Amino acid sequence: MGFNLQNLEAALQEAGRKHTYLPFSLHFFESVSSTNQTLWDLLNQGAISGTAVIATVQSAGRGQWGRQWISPVGGLYVSVAICFDHKIEATDSYQLTFATAWGIASQLRQLGIDVGIKWPNDLVLNGRKLGGILTETKVNKGQITQAVIGVGINWTNPVPETGINLESWQASQNFRPISCLEMLTSKVLLGIESGMECLEQEGVKVLLSRYLDLLTNMGDRVYVNNLSGTVVGVTSQGNLRVDLETHDTKELITPEIYIEPGTISLGYHKSSV
Repeated sequence: MGFNLQNLEAALQEAGRKHTYLPFSLHFFESVSSTNQTLWDLLNQGAISGTAVIATVQSAGRGQWGRQWISPVGGLYVSVAICFDHKIEATDSYQLTFATAWGIASQLRQLGIDVGIKWPNDLVLNGRKLGGILTETKVNKGQITQAVIGVGINWTNPVPETGINLESWQASQNFRPISCLEMLTSKVLLGIESGMECLEQEGVKVLLSRYLDLLTNMGDRVYVNNLSGTVVGVTSQGNLRVDLETHDTKELITPEIYIEPGTISLGYHKSSV
């Protein structure tokens, strides 16, 4: 059965939003190279903030750090445009990813789906990857003017050993809070909206504390340059905070270091992905 835009619009209306921070303008495609790229094309043609592109399949989906995002039928692939009137520094683009991750995880947790966040941009369920986020930005004079936030969520599509799809999880739980792909899409869109609203209205400190509440990596042991350390948090620039244990001749010193996204893989079930 194909994707039904009317069902999605109905689900968004049923959410009873008091005010619409993002006036969603929905565009559905059976197949695109990538939802992010299609949305950038629409923005170049004059599309506004809140424009969303949804696709059944991506032929050239993009992941973090130039990786390919495998996008088989059965997954949710959606991108949302955000245009900024207020100033966001180009170096703070990870705040948009954090806002999205927290917002989507919160929407799903409200339904009883125990989604967590794996630094920096993955959504996890039962220790396995449920979805990922790719934020791309347009910058002018060091400020972000536009952003496209791409989200992929495993719904009924096949997944690798380190992944999980939502339908198989629901089947194992004997309850089905998400009834269809359109409902899942509405929760993702509302999650992006609530995350952006939190960032703009309550600020990065509040957002970061909420993000950290759902971070599954807190307390993880990591190894950096053959030194052992413990994950203790994340900075607002998106860097992982790690307490390293270094042995001095006289005492044990624990300096805190910051690790940029993409320079270390925290992996799933002791395997790197």
